[in-house]
Amino acid sequence: MDVVIIGSGNVAHHLALALTKINQPALQIFARNERDLKAIAQAAAIPYSTFELKKADLYLICVSDRSIQAASEWITDPDALVAHTSGSMPMESLKGPYRKACFYPLQTFSKKKELDFKSIPIFLECEFNKDYEALTSLAKALSNSVESADYEKRKYIHLTAVFACNFVNHLYARAKEISDSQNLSFDYFRPLMEETLEKTRYLDPKQAQTGPAVRNDTRVLQLHEAILQTPQQRKLYQTLNESIEEMYRPKKD
Repeated sequence: MDVVIIGSGNVAHHLALALTKINQPALQIFARNERDLKAIAQAAAIPYSTFELKKADLYLICVSDRSIQAASEWITDPDALVAHTSGSMPMESLKGPYRKACFYPLQTFSKKKELDFKSIPIFLECEFNKDYEALTSLAKALSNSVESADYEKRKYIHLTAVFACNFVNHLYARAKEISDSQNLSFDYFRPLMEETLEKTRYLDPKQAQTGPAVRNDTRVLQLHEAILQTPQQRKLYQTLNESIEEMYRPKKD
């Protein structure tokens, strides 16, 4: 299957590298940002273009949600299969005469961090069964975890991912603000962060919760609020503790 990747961001970068790694390199990578595009093309050893799309069996659109429709309009071949890689957009966001699909890899992608694509779940949706079979074959070459997911399911996968990844990483960033303000090495906290994730392999997250809010330790809660240095930190601390307290508050009969 000849594949063209459209985009020059994080997802395009990692998909291009992953396809090259399984000896099925993309036929081309296409986008408007030549600097980023050239870097990906060189890393993945594939051709690139900013002005002419090659003919392909499959076009993978790896752009931001708001850019999917515009990017999809570049493709005019009615014989092509076109898939976007978004978890929060329907197939109908693709505008063209071709066959439509979704190829959603569930991971946080950063160009500076290498990934093992084999461990990344990929969720697929296609208009036609024959395309699902072809897309599944490609996905299984890339990943050990491939499943079907329509838009309704994908929306909730993406929402859960925001809580489990984006929000958690933001808390890491806020935590580092505090440690930096006191000249504390953030490395102190990495074993704690790693153990927190590791516990979820064996315990339901609700069972694994610890901390002053679960214990209703008002002295510690008040101490922390008093030493937080910004209104944003204090508001976040209060909101999260209220959520924890509500989850673990004994239910009345």
